[in-house]
Amino acid sequence: MDSCEVLIVGGGPAGSSCAKRLREAGIETVILDKATFPRDKVCGGWITPAVVEELGIDLAEYARGRVLQPITGFRISRMGDADVKTDYGQAVSYGVRRFEFDDYLLKRSGARLILGKALSSVERAGDGWIVNGEVTNGGIRGRMLIGAGGHFCPVARHLGASARKEEAVAAQEIEFEMTAEQRGACAIRGDAPELYFCGDLKGYGWCFRKGDFLNIGLGRLDAHSLPGHVSEFVHRLKKSGKIGFDLPAAMRGHAYLIFRETKRPVVGDGVLLIGDAAGLAYSQSGEGIRPAIESGLLAAKAIIAAGGEYSRERLESYRGMLAARFGEARPDWSTRIGRKLPTQVMQSVARVLLGTRWFSRRVVLDHWFLHADEPALDC
Repeated sequence: MDSCEVLIVGGGPAGSSCAKRLREAGIETVILDKATFPRDKVCGGWITPAVVEELGIDLAEYARGRVLQPITGFRISRMGDADVKTDYGQAVSYGVRRFEFDDYLLKRSGARLILGKALSSVERAGDGWIVNGEVTNGGIRGRMLIGAGGHFCPVARHLGASARKEEAVAAQEIEFEMTAEQRGACAIRGDAPELYFCGDLKGYGWCFRKGDFLNIGLGRLDAHSLPGHVSEFVHRLKKSGKIGFDLPAAMRGHAYLIFRETKRPVVGDGVLLIGDAAGLAYSQSGEGIRPAIESGLLAAKAIIAAGGEYSRERLESYRGMLAARFGEARPDWSTRIGRKLPTQVMQSVARVLLGTRWFSRRVVLDHWFLHADEPALDC
């Protein structure tokens, strides 16, 4: 049976970031993922300078043969209203394709990779874990298990999480390479993504142009109304001349949890959850790349500090680090207020606030989306 010190289930940004830090500390680490990389991952896809610093990415090196779209501004509006342009005059984010970005992080992690094999079973065995223990699949033994498999992570499910019973944000989006004709009929600028908030502030749509690639999507807190909002959003984009063509394929759906809302157990004896598996997307924007990476780094810090003793008590520091970084697991002030105000009041508030340059820049962009007030994680 194959064996390692730490077994990470999921090769996305959370898993690969955690693995790289563990390998740098001399800890034998294996990453198991059901996909082979590079693999398709539909995502708005942007990374801030803080992420670049945390991962030590050489932007010039990364840009060779990959999409790296500098973002220097945004356009924000309430759907149907005039947009507000914010220009920072410098790169405050970078658009990336997850197809390329995730593969890049995974390959440089230094971990041993077992790709194209799904996790079919997991069981506690002594002071460790055995996954895929059936004879036909071989099996892997690890002393420490990390769930990094996204919203439907099988490790989270083993710990009792039930994605079907959780209140998740549902989204639909598409990313495709535009033809020459489509590029000429697209008014979206690569350096200024566009954000369109729903009237009730329960969701928003986006248009991100990354070189010749275009990403369009919309996410909502109430999944049942998502298809109608998506259809209306695409219709508005075409009617306003933002895109002068039909989308080349149907949008793909996915879901994610908000850390302040989730009740998932992130720590157990010999096991941690990171990234989307722990429900770590930012509450207002739904952005999950930076929280995933930071949770992976914090998990690695907790594991290294445990010194090979992976009891719940020795790993509990990870929960405290998450709370210190992302806040306690309870709704924030904007969510609490939004749930109490009638829909008509919310629509009026949204119209006024989103139409002001100060609110659009200082609150929506700087605080909710870019988290510019939060320095890079030092761990």
